[in-house]
Amino acid sequence: MKIRFQADADLNHVILLAVVRREPAIDFQSAVAARLAGLADPEVLALAAIENRVLVSHDQTTMPDHFARFVASQSSPGLIIIPQHVPPAAAAEDLMRIWQATDAGEWTNRIFYLPI
Repeated sequence: MKIRFQADADLNHVILLAVVRREPAIDFQSAVAARLAGLADPEVLALAAIENRVLVSHDQTTMPDHFARFVASQSSPGLIIIPQHVPPAAAAEDLMRIWQATDAGEWTNRIFYLPI
């Protein structure tokens, strides 16, 4: 099964746009569409899990700890952290490569930091 991505509210929207413009087959839901604005990290992780989507975030500060606590008691489709300094075009390329080369099951309960 192909990976489905969920943008966190802090994710640079340019990354999402670059991904879906270059590869329209990628299912990458925006934070607006998922109504994530103002939600706490555990709630965002829970919603991504319900939707079976790998969460993509810039939040290196709090999200990894919340993710560790989340997967200690339930399953997650995964978390990808993109540092703010990574150019959006490079981040989009990496996400497209991940989508092309891996299966959704490979990301279960896994946290991954870009760039690859």
